[in-house]
Amino acid sequence: MDRVLTLFVVVAAAFFAPAKGWNYGTATFYGGADASGTMGGACGYGNLYQAGYGTNTAALSSVLFNNGAACGQCYLIMCDSNASPWCKGGAAVTITATNFCPPNWAQPSNRGGWCNPPRPHFDMAQPAWERIGVYKAGIIPVLYQQVTCWRQGGIRITIGGSTFFQLVNFANVAGSGSIRSVSVKGTKTGWIALNRNWGANWQCNSALVGQELSFIVTSNGGQTLYLNNVVPAWWRFGMAFASNYNFYY
Repeated sequence: MDRVLTLFVVVAAAFFAPAKGWNYGTATFYGGADASGTMGGACGYGNLYQAGYGTNTAALSSVLFNNGAACGQCYLIMCDSNASPWCKGGAAVTITATNFCPPNWAQPSNRGGWCNPPRPHFDMAQPAWERIGVYKAGIIPVLYQQVTCWRQGGIRITIGGSTFFQLVNFANVAGSGSIRSVSVKGTKTGWIALNRNWGANWQCNSALVGQELSFIVTSNGGQTLYLNNVVPAWWRFGMAFASNYNFYY
């Protein structure tokens, strides 16, 4: 009887469009009760506590991840109580996109292949998911919308790579949460446009070691910040530096 009732509610809900600004999707969870299994990920943030994101994070399906362009974006998610009895009523959580949930072509999209295109799906860190859903459900229907990200402190810059190949990661990004374009200038160079390599990592093929670095960073919301001399000349690969600036949009 419970299965029949649940099926009826899901089918009935399909005839109603979500409220303005909201979208339908689904959500599962991963990473364990302490979210330790969510560290790292396809956005390249590494330790998510140090990156400013904590455990309110999620891996996004292909249609949402957009080849890494969505890294750092924030989404307000609530369980769709009109379509499932496994929701925690009135609860919502804001998550940051920090990982990619790949398709599982061996499973159909409605039975295990939750991240298969064109499904909008969030594989959330377990602590975040359990704020809106009952554990034994496993998967829940959700309503979601992208929202402004609020962060403490400025954008954090980490430089990896080697002498002639730098990967620059931008974390703790506020506003739209994600970055559209990046340029870098050393004390011995002009402005050099960087290309997205993967996730939130931007690539430069110039020799920048031993130079003080400045960045021009534009968010996906269209705001541009000039981070002048934010990285000192004595930087080394793997070091992180915090700016005093962040985005509003």
